[in-house]
Amino acid sequence: EDQVQSAVEQAVKKFGGIDVLVNNASAIFFIGTLETPMKRYDLMHDINVRGTYLVSQKCLPYLKTGTNPHILNISPPLNMQAKWFKGHVAYTMAKYCMSMCVLGMAEEFKPDRIAVNALWPLTAIATAAMDMLAGPDGSAYWRKDTIMADAVYAVVTRDSGSYTGNFAIDEDVLREEGVQDFDQYACVPGHPLMPDFFLNITAEEMNTRLGLSQAAAGGASQAAGGPAQTFEAINAMMTEDILNTIKGVFQFNLTGAEEGTWHLDLKNAPGGGGQGEPANKADVLMTMDSGDFVKMFAGELQPTTAFMSGKLKIKGDMAMAIKLEKLMAQMAKAASQETSQAAGGPAKTFEAINAMVTEDILKTVNAVFQFNLTGAEEGTWHLDLKNAPGGGAQGEPTNKPDVLMTMDSGDFQKMFAGEMQPTTAFMSGKLRIKGDLAMAIKLEKLMGQMTKSKL
Repeated sequence: EDQVQSAVEQAVKKFGGIDVLVNNASAIFFIGTLETPMKRYDLMHDINVRGTYLVSQKCLPYLKTGTNPHILNISPPLNMQAKWFKGHVAYTMAKYCMSMCVLGMAEEFKPDRIAVNALWPLTAIATAAMDMLAGPDGSAYWRKDTIMADAVYAVVTRDSGSYTGNFAIDEDVLREEGVQDFDQYACVPGHPLMPDFFLNITAEEMNTRLGLSQAAAGGASQAAGGPAQTFEAINAMMTEDILNTIKGVFQFNLTGAEEGTWHLDLKNAPGGGGQGEPANKADVLMTMDSGDFVKMFAGELQPTTAFMSGKLKIKGDMAMAIKLEKLMAQMAKAASQETSQAAGGPAKTFEAINAMVTEDILKTVNAVFQFNLTGAEEGTWHLDLKNAPGGGAQGEPTNKPDVLMTMDSGDFQKMFAGEMQPTTAFMSGKLRIKGDLAMAIKLEKLMGQMTKSKL
């Protein structure tokens, strides 16, 4: 609280007052109740709820004397449908509390002509959070963050005495301002878009309204040998643990290049799948392009992205459909390990790193790293970017590491090759960091150089 008070006072001292407060900081953990640790629950409520309330409170005395004062929370409309709570109750509670601040404070601060509004994007926005949820490959379905920046400016320049208590949508705000070209905000102009969470609009409805064809997304190719080879890989991975965890029967109605019906029984021993309808009634019916089906089980297409973008249609038990991701994750991990081994694994990565170490990198990073790798090529490696001549190799470092990183060997390879963002790896739990987090972030400079050189 003292730090927030100090930050507010420093801003007032430097700029002479406060006219606008944007409460944007937010923590996300899109997981079910049983899997949500209380420290994650507390983090979301500390940042999203307490942070919004506290900073608004501390800025209030200065907003009262401000010019056209505004508080703007980046939070959704208060949509009380159960589907927006199920599966991520803690996150929805925290996000909706930000919106409840809008509802209450807008009325409370009316006598002082302090506007309090909420702003939410119509579509998914290219952020680290979306990278974590859907993977960077889903960015074609997103808009750039510049649309939110322009919408924020439009809101906070409106008359604070009359424009308050609104739950605004970015595109609606900009259309009211006369903006007509929304392709300028698209990560891939003309590509179908994915609606953001908490809005009662499907991808198909939204894209029809925007004049964007779902067909523009294109079908996937007959990658990895098609559905038959995918089911061979699935059957080879059947375990009692998978059956006990998922306990569902799935039917896939595939369209496109390899149209047909397939089934996957993850309820009845010995489990497995093949072509045709299941012997027992399906708990979940999934309809999608055959190429996208292959990509989804290979880890190249996130189920969340496929579903929200309209590529995957689900009928039946949605919770059971989500459980299927466990099997997809195992298959993707196996594929990652094979890729790592084919590419030469960590040894080859360190060869490339050592060839690129320069005095400038040592001065910039100035840290020693230890990597505890698991998976196909388990082992300990080190990278000294502090002491000349710098470089790394197998084994623990001579000097005590500043940062200890633990991750799968295949993911390590992908991270240094630019195929996986460190932020995504860390936020999704694939990368665990112990030590100086700031130094870990500096390591991204070297990763960026390696990616640029097309390692």
